[in-house]
Amino acid sequence: MGSWKDNIRKINPYVPGEQPDFPDMIKLNTNENPYPPSPEVRKILDAYPESLLRLYPDPNSAKLVEAIASYNKLRNDQVFVGVGSDDVLAIAFMTFFHSDKPILFPDITYSFYDVWAELFRIPYEQIPLDEHFEIVRSDYYKENGGVVIANPNAPTGICQSIEALEDIIVHNQNVVVILDEAYIDFSNMSARKLIDRYENVLIVQTYSKSRSLAGMRIGHAMGNPELIAAMNDVRFSFNSYPMTRLSVEIGAAAIRDTEYFEKIRRKVIETREWTKKELKRLGFLFGDSMANFIFARHEKVAAQTIFDKLREKHIFVRHFSSPRIENYLRISIGTEQEMKTLIREMERIIQ
Repeated sequence: MGSWKDNIRKINPYVPGEQPDFPDMIKLNTNENPYPPSPEVRKILDAYPESLLRLYPDPNSAKLVEAIASYNKLRNDQVFVGVGSDDVLAIAFMTFFHSDKPILFPDITYSFYDVWAELFRIPYEQIPLDEHFEIVRSDYYKENGGVVIANPNAPTGICQSIEALEDIIVHNQNVVVILDEAYIDFSNMSARKLIDRYENVLIVQTYSKSRSLAGMRIGHAMGNPELIAAMNDVRFSFNSYPMTRLSVEIGAAAIRDTEYFEKIRRKVIETREWTKKELKRLGFLFGDSMANFIFARHEKVAAQTIFDKLREKHIFVRHFSSPRIENYLRISIGTEQEMKTLIREMERIIQ
């Protein structure tokens, strides 16, 4: 028997949320936006000439880069785009983390970080959050090869203040600090201004949450031109046409429609705050989520029990089996009606 199997890289992959397919389901397990994208997206889809799909896209995705730069009051050379923020983050890991010192990120956070570190053979250290799922700033003052912080954090929903983030950056000016802002539009606390103050800060955002375009896979990073140029060098080393023609057009149209964006963002936030009050009434305990989900445990009923009983009703939430959070559920914010249905079922389960 050949020994070719000895050369296969073995890794524990990231496990995405379940993608069930029931006509009557309420899907609250993957933090998708419950509302459709901007009407401008429909206009693009209706008018887009299919003949253009035979041609390669612009390798620089210039129209999308320009739209994102304009929205954020940046220059084009301060914006990087990719196939969802996962793609952007993976390229950032490959580009900036080549030290023999470990990169630092929380022990409870987006579970793709340690997967990328293992895949790209980057040493890493997972820093424990405190008992309230907050970052302890001083834990990040030590020597390291880079820092990654999701803000608001996933799966906890906790948002660190700009002052706390800046304090960590001040103590880490010799490495790249990545701020993953996938859920920032539900908090009004973007650290965007910090890239003007610090040349080593990279901010990563996505269209998957607040702009209702998870299915199109559009993400971007913002930082100083040297960071962006380095990421482009890495990207073009293995994929010279990363964004489709259609995703560039849709992405540019969606980010220009600020009125619709604000309307949908407010609806999600209002429903989130209503859901917090109802969950507290039912005896759930949770931090003050600033994302489009709530990370909660019940004071008496086990998370696995609630998860299983909701699933029987085709209501899907996310349950994690990791240490420290095995008794928590992450509940995405759906429409107002979906959340009312969820609360009714919760009442039956915990009575």
